[in-house]
Amino acid sequence: MDPSRPRRRVSRAERERQILDAAVAVFGERGYQAAAMDVVAERVGVTKPVLYAHFGSKEGLLLACIARARAELLEVTTAAAASAHGPEEMLRRGTLAFFEYLERREPAWTLLYSESTVAGEALEGIRAQQTDFIATLLAGQAPDADPQRLAGWAQVIVGACERLALWRGSERTVTSEQATEYLMDLVWTGLSAVGSAPAQSSR
Repeated sequence: MDPSRPRRRVSRAERERQILDAAVAVFGERGYQAAAMDVVAERVGVTKPVLYAHFGSKEGLLLACIARARAELLEVTTAAAASAHGPEEMLRRGTLAFFEYLERREPAWTLLYSESTVAGEALEGIRAQQTDFIATLLAGQAPDADPQRLAGWAQVIVGACERLALWRGSERTVTSEQATEYLMDLVWTGLSAVGSAPAQSSR
C-alpha cells in the first residue's frame, strides 16, 4: 500500500464489524482469557484505544460478539420459517437454518459455549430468544394448547438442538440435514399426535 495515499475513512458501523470479526477469530483461536486486545487491534489495523472506544472493555467486546450472533441467528431462522408452508415445514426449515448457521459461524458458536462462565447471561438470552421463536411455531400446530405447555415443548426442542450441535462438534460426519432429521423424527411424531387429537376440556 502506498503510504502517501490517504487512508479511506471507515464508518463506525463498518469498523465495528471489522473489530467483531477479528475478535471472534482471536477469541476462538486463543480462548477469551488468553486473547489480548492488542492482537485484535493488530488484525483490524487500529490501535487498542480504538477497541475500548467502541466496546469499553474486553468483556464488552465478547458480549458484543455474542449479541451479533444472537441477532444473526434469529434472522436466519425467522427467514427460513417464513418461507415454509405449514407448521412442520416451518419447524424443519427453522431447525435446519439453526444448524447451518452454527456450521458457518463455528468460531462464534465455540466461543459462546466455551466462555459460558463469562457470558452465561448472554447465552441464556439466546436460549430464551429461540424458545420464544419455537413456541410461536408450535402454536400453529397446536393452537389450543396451553401457553405453558407450548413453552415447555419449546424448551425441550431448544435443549435437544443444543445437545445435537455440541455432539456434531465431536462427530464431524453428522450433517446439518441429518441433525435436523434426528430432531424431527422424535419431535414431530409427538406433535402430530397432539395436533390431531381433540382439544381437551378445561374443566
